[in-house]
Amino acid sequence: MNSDAAGRLPVAPGRALRLLVTGGGTGGHTYPALTAVRALQARLATVGRAVDVLWVGTAKGLEARVAPAEGIRFAPVATGKVRRSSNPLKLLSPANVKDMGRVPLGAVQARSIISDFQPDVVLATGGYVAVPVGLAARACGRPLVVHEQTVRLGLANKVLARAATRVAVSSPSTLPLLPESARRTAVVTGNPVRPEVLSGHPAKAVQALELYTFDSALPTVYVTGGAQGSAQINTVVRDILPWLLARANVIHQCGPANLADLRQHVATLPGELAARYLLTDFVGPELPDVLALADLVISRSGAGTIAELTALGKAAVFIPLASSAGNEQAHNAAHLMEAGAAVALLGEVTPAGLQEAVAPLLADPARRADMAHRARSQGRPDAAEQLVDVLLSVVKDHA
Repeated sequence: MNSDAAGRLPVAPGRALRLLVTGGGTGGHTYPALTAVRALQARLATVGRAVDVLWVGTAKGLEARVAPAEGIRFAPVATGKVRRSSNPLKLLSPANVKDMGRVPLGAVQARSIISDFQPDVVLATGGYVAVPVGLAARACGRPLVVHEQTVRLGLANKVLARAATRVAVSSPSTLPLLPESARRTAVVTGNPVRPEVLSGHPAKAVQALELYTFDSALPTVYVTGGAQGSAQINTVVRDILPWLLARANVIHQCGPANLADLRQHVATLPGELAARYLLTDFVGPELPDVLALADLVISRSGAGTIAELTALGKAAVFIPLASSAGNEQAHNAAHLMEAGAAVALLGEVTPAGLQEAVAPLLADPARRADMAHRARSQGRPDAAEQLVDVLLSVVKDHA
């Protein structure tokens, strides 16, 4: 047996390890899976062993674009999305009934794919497509590892937890929510974070974005609502901009929809304040450097964002997306706020409420540093390697 350079679980050279990945629909399910795949490939490459990866998802999901772009084979299956409601009668809506009727077809397709591919292990990261594939893996006797990104279990993973060989979760708070049968073999790995996110340099952000008029004596705030932006975040930040820019430099990633409106507003700012403000619709490859530069982040609280900011140890004010599935963003943010690792604005968010949350963090560097330290204590930058350990241990047990 050989061990990788990090001294983790030993792996043996030989034929390619066959990994079937399922999950997607959104980036929150897709990118942690992709990061785990890359970490597994890197681990086995140290002993000259390849990984044969097949991603099974829905043809209309994000994974259908991401997997082929990353050189990963992709196979689509039929599936249906269950639209949740507190009213049981609404669960029987025509759309739900139609989609539920597609699940058996997806299960048949998934079982055929698994029988043909004969994976050594199946990794399911959530999303409704993971249910028929995960259940088919269990029916075919293939080991199934389920990974949960959020503090609360997603609907798909609630179903799959009972069928899983191992369940990997991102937070210890998730363990009591698992079925007792899954709890006994569950492991806290954290949520995989792309390695490049952890390798940013503040000076590179200044150079790439030409932030030469920023005041180095002031903290820098990064505002983001995700790739598409958030009208809610953009509005409350806009309404406190003069106050905020008197106390900080601001990089504001607003998304394409609100760019023109915000540009008009920026045109009314005094020159000395506008000099400390960068408005952009999108932050691309320079994101790791922007995060390295930021002293405070104002953002949504999706699982991926939480994983990145805690791994980096960043003070943050979270404005959860109210319409997130199962209100998961509010639970994510509240979990960190209880640990003193963030501020969470729950319920109605106003400009005055945001100003009240941000003010003490901008005024007191020690308070900011303490929150950043507490955030880092919640982070798991080695989550991808931990998840790889789980996958390899399951392969070894079922060899």
